[in-house]
Amino acid sequence: MARILIMLVSLLSSSLACSAEPSSYSDASVVFRMTKPAVLVLNEKTAHVIQTAFQHADYPDIKGEKSVRFLGKIAYGLKNIHIGELTIENTTVDLKEDDTIDIGIQNVSASFQGTLSYGYVGGWLVKLIHSIDFEIESSIDLQINVKLLSDDGRVIVDTSDCYLTFHKLTLHLQGDKDPGWLKQLFTNFISFTLKLVLKNQVCKEINYISQLLADYVHETSANFLKDGDIGVDISVTASPAIKANYIESHHKGLVVYQNHSGIFHDSAFTPSLLTDSKMVYFWFSGQVLNSVALAAFLDKRLELTLSGEKLKEMFEIEELKTQQEIVQKIFRGASYNDSLAKVWSLDPPQIILQPEGTIVKSSVAVELSVPLQGEGPPSVALYFEKEVTVTVQASYMQKNLYLHHSEAMIEIKKLKRAAHIAVNDETLKHILEKIVSVAGIREVVSRFERNISSLLSSKGLDHFDIIDPEIVTKKGHLILQMDFGFPHHLLVEFLKTTL
Repeated sequence: MARILIMLVSLLSSSLACSAEPSSYSDASVVFRMTKPAVLVLNEKTAHVIQTAFQHADYPDIKGEKSVRFLGKIAYGLKNIHIGELTIENTTVDLKEDDTIDIGIQNVSASFQGTLSYGYVGGWLVKLIHSIDFEIESSIDLQINVKLLSDDGRVIVDTSDCYLTFHKLTLHLQGDKDPGWLKQLFTNFISFTLKLVLKNQVCKEINYISQLLADYVHETSANFLKDGDIGVDISVTASPAIKANYIESHHKGLVVYQNHSGIFHDSAFTPSLLTDSKMVYFWFSGQVLNSVALAAFLDKRLELTLSGEKLKEMFEIEELKTQQEIVQKIFRGASYNDSLAKVWSLDPPQIILQPEGTIVKSSVAVELSVPLQGEGPPSVALYFEKEVTVTVQASYMQKNLYLHHSEAMIEIKKLKRAAHIAVNDETLKHILEKIVSVAGIREVVSRFERNISSLLSSKGLDHFDIIDPEIVTKKGHLILQMDFGFPHHLLVEFLKTTL
């Protein structure tokens, strides 16, 4: 799930803009769409980012000279400028067709504090130097027109189109709120310089934080889609598209195994495949899922063992009640705890996406070992290979993945048995098919549910309030669509630990 869920941490200023050429679709096996309602939710967090930018901006000392009638030249300097109080009344956002996200911040009330030094210039020296504490009250509006570029598969944030409008800039000296000649003097010729400094430093800090967030999203998303030696290349294929009601990014989505990536053929994606009724959409080509299945096979993850109670559940299902005598012949009275069944894929599973669900075709081998009475370690009692085709539908509820499978097609291709199992092949095949269809597939699906749910939780997915998620399969592709609630504490923790 590219950039995926955790991508939402980026806020508005890290959303993907810029228009995409149709050619970028053919290279994309994963597509992410964020609709206008999601953008509005993220806009609720914009004020915190702007507030952080004001607080962490580096305000340099200001020095200058001014000729004043009757007084001559006066040298001045503002030092140790820092933010005192800061409040933001409102933020707005709009998606523009000219490849920008317009962010407006209204009524920023900020007080800046520091020390003012001044003196009269005479001859070679500055004489009569004085220092006085000052406070500057300001009321500011910001307008940021965000553009994002792609460079080497990453998103580069450009917030250089950033404007500050000052509605008020009032200088107070030593807390004296009454106007005086000194305040009037310095307010007049410091205001312009101070406005320029504030504009440069605040806009610079906004751009810095925005890029930090974009880089954080990229790294977090890549980590979200990586487990061990298996990962996904989430590089963008081009500058993402921006429309009036959604932002859409296109990603390579190549599965990487042990630093080797696969090959992707032309994508079937077109924007019409997604709507804007949900807040977030993820589109996956069927090739991605098949590549993941191949990597899992190569990494020997499609293997499991069964013993004890699990093995007992397999061979004592209700459907085999009348054939327990044959089951006893297989185990020769041995305990289930001392027996072991190994199950593994012979080839990479084939995944076919259809409207009715995800069809999985797999060649599987099963080896059952049971101990010989009083004769040492277990030996192979049964070995068989089977072709299994099962249709699975997936859902996500209460922070867990659920897989619902329909009746499977099972065909046993190869069967070997120990000499002590005196049962004809057809009867034995019938028993094994029953075990696989009733209990075996259920156990495999259950393990997938637990393992994937655990993996998603370990990647931080359970931090998000995912609302009404739907997993929709179509011919050749899969769509994950949902609404969400953004966890504010994630943004706060990121900014606190990063800046």
